[in-house]
Amino acid sequence: MSFTLTSITSSKISKEQIKSICKLKNQEWSYGVKSQINWYNKNVKKKDIHNLFFNKSKLIGYTLLRRRTCVIKKISGGRGIISQYLYFDTLILDKQFRKKKLSDLMMSFNNTIVKQSGYFSFLICKYKLLSFYKKNNWIKLEKNEFSIKDHSNSYKIYGMIFNNKEDVEKYEFYFYK
Repeated sequence: MSFTLTSITSSKISKEQIKSICKLKNQEWSYGVKSQINWYNKNVKKKDIHNLFFNKSKLIGYTLLRRRTCVIKKISGGRGIISQYLYFDTLILDKQFRKKKLSDLMMSFNNTIVKQSGYFSFLICKYKLLSFYKKNNWIKLEKNEFSIKDHSNSYKIYGMIFNNKEDVEKYEFYFYK
């Protein structure tokens, strides 16, 4: 097997790559490829980052890092600081390639891209994924340490952060701005 990992911004991604991403995502979230493309067109911005994982020329893994805004309230007080961060939106691996430790390789690449970007990253996940992200150097935030201002959740979520855990009292994340 010949694996390649590459990172590209939305402004440089091709329509064929978008279609491949949407087909891959549809393996896990089966809303239909057309619905996946509509979601992409509505929610992905030009500066968002797409980490693509190929086996030869076939897309087998994908991560979306969406550049968004948050307000950071420091423990020392004062007004909140507006900051950019990368919302770790998607991690998907083709069903044929799961249980082969490739997701750890993808996470190592994702973490490198986050560090190189100069931003920190935030994700939400279900309980069953906490240990996976922890072993990949993500830190779980307590419920009182973060809020999501423009997203409602119908399930119990956990927030995790990578590349930033200073003297922050609370993060106020925005997923859509």
